[in-house]
Amino acid sequence: MGDVELPLIVIWLIAGATFFTFYLRFINIRGFRHAIRIVLGKEDKPGDVGEVSHFQALTTAVSGTVGVGNIAHVAVAVSVGGAGAAFWMVVAGFLGMASKFAECTLGVKYRNENPDGTVSGGPMFFLDKGLAEKGWPRTGRVLGIYYAICIAIGSIGVGAMFQSNQAYEQFVVATGGSESFAVDLGWAFGLVLAILVAVVIMGGIQSIARVTSKLVPLMALLYIGTGLFVILSNADRIPAGLIAIVHGAFQPEGLKGGALGVLVLGFRRAAFSNEAGIGSSSIAHAAVRTSEPITQGFVAMLEPFIDTIIVCSITALVIVTAFDPGTLATGEINGVQLTSAAFEQVVSWFPPVLSVVVLLFAYSTLISWSYYGLEGCVYLFGPRPSVRFSFNIFYSLCAVVGCTTSLAAILDFSDAMVFAMAFANLIGLFVFAPTLRKELDLYWKSVEERR
Repeated sequence: MGDVELPLIVIWLIAGATFFTFYLRFINIRGFRHAIRIVLGKEDKPGDVGEVSHFQALTTAVSGTVGVGNIAHVAVAVSVGGAGAAFWMVVAGFLGMASKFAECTLGVKYRNENPDGTVSGGPMFFLDKGLAEKGWPRTGRVLGIYYAICIAIGSIGVGAMFQSNQAYEQFVVATGGSESFAVDLGWAFGLVLAILVAVVIMGGIQSIARVTSKLVPLMALLYIGTGLFVILSNADRIPAGLIAIVHGAFQPEGLKGGALGVLVLGFRRAAFSNEAGIGSSSIAHAAVRTSEPITQGFVAMLEPFIDTIIVCSITALVIVTAFDPGTLATGEINGVQLTSAAFEQVVSWFPPVLSVVVLLFAYSTLISWSYYGLEGCVYLFGPRPSVRFSFNIFYSLCAVVGCTTSLAAILDFSDAMVFAMAFANLIGLFVFAPTLRKELDLYWKSVEERR
């Protein structure tokens, strides 16, 4: 573990999350109950501009973050860093709620209302329009273009190719592994997947939101329900597992393992990460129907809570209660296989079910990231139908490539694009921090007056 390195991007993201947690006076705690009220529609106003509800915007964003990594890379973190890695996952998720609040509020505040009735938002728009308001139009435009290029390219690798590749691999496992009929039919699987993706994404954010609003609760309940069943089946091991998590978090090995699991692996694989500080999911949140941008900032906080604090913690608890926590830090890279083995100890027939869950996770991430990449192209080339159609077709076809190609080099390049986005995004967040806190204070006053 001594050679573990902490990349600059990880330090940058955690610094941003920590800063906003304190600067916004622990909005991730005091705003949680209000976020639930907004998601339930209790703060809605008739006639608000936007394309989707608060709940649909949340499920679209969650579908982009809850992915294969919630199963695979959590297992990697625990197997490399020990049970203590789970503690730092929760800490990272908690801190990320604050930076998610900031970036999604700005994503809605500076969104564009397009001539065709659609809306476009995200970091490229708030960097461009927001910095222009502060007298830095050229800087804002450069950073906006920079971010848009990164998200457009990054979505192809991280979204289309990686997720389709993982979906195909899990399909092979579920149908017999090396003996599966699909071993040499990656192109056929990819073609079917591309059609399924195209059918949804051609309808735009409203179509994507309709699917994710049904798919996300289904796949989350399926995974969380079965996970809790396994944990409760090992109820006698829960106290020892929790002690190992807390104790291991503050041991030298546990601390490094946590940093590796939560930060390095978390942000190197967008599916594992809650993307707080990267800004990508603010693109989905920007489509919400609201006249008060800050309301979606509250809703966005629930995303890291669901993705990291709940789903990733379920995976970690399944593993530490299934195996002796003291034997987990082997240094070996174990992904879905370790999680599957933990489930199999309680439910012998669960591995095929886990493969279905992974397929659902991969598909939901596929369709959500298509919208992120598309909005990057819309910023660069305008909201023309030809731009939307061309990107969606290209993105869908890349799913075929993902099922037939080794993705190591592609992922390295795509990850670099995704990480590069965080630098521009967080620069904007820091610049607008005073404005965010002022608007938050005003909003709280208005809420109190309405009550």
